[in-house]
Amino acid sequence: MKVAVVIPAAGIGQRMQADRPKQYLQLAGKTILEHTVGRLLQLPQLGQIWLALSAEDPYFEATSLAQQPKVTRVLGGAERANSVLNALHAIDAEQFPWVLVHDAARPLVHIADIENLLQQCFSTQAGGILATLVRDTMKRGDGASPLSKVDHTVSRQQLWHALTPQLFPTALLRDCLSQALAAGIAITDEASALEWAGHPVLLVPGRADNIKITQPEDLALARFYLEQQ
Repeated sequence: MKVAVVIPAAGIGQRMQADRPKQYLQLAGKTILEHTVGRLLQLPQLGQIWLALSAEDPYFEATSLAQQPKVTRVLGGAERANSVLNALHAIDAEQFPWVLVHDAARPLVHIADIENLLQQCFSTQAGGILATLVRDTMKRGDGASPLSKVDHTVSRQQLWHALTPQLFPTALLRDCLSQALAAGIAITDEASALEWAGHPVLLVPGRADNIKITQPEDLALARFYLEQQ
């Protein structure tokens, strides 16, 4: 079974404080986006990759991905959910009944974790996400700015960090995202759209070094993990 892949990459990555979107920063001689797509291309189960890019993106054409036949460019949206939905509208759900959505800035995902996600979702016929159990003590702030005070401690039992990839039936994810956005629901990841619609989502344990490069210090950590891998 071939699985479609969607990578939303239309963001500008303001928190990185860089001169370009974070997905185009260099990591060991290639852009982060090239590393990310390169990992996914190693999986024979994955078919075409749809990249949702900004209409004003001046960087993509200079990457090796512009000449990759398994990569299709689609127009990104104002928010992540809009970008993913744009890509889903371009995918034939009969040809690709399942779709894998992955962050552009997660270049360190392990192939074995993706294979396990595919196996668990296919065997149960339920969507699922890679995730890691929360290890640290969790605090909820009082919302004051610029410095919050602790309101209370949140139990970390049964709390998970949501990662990507996230895997769902293509038509189901498209419908849930469309309905959630139309209802004005805040969608922070694909799983939240299915949760809102009442569909089960599997939590599939993944490796903690599958980090998302968001802050400047994450780039140095990604270089270290890449060397270890």
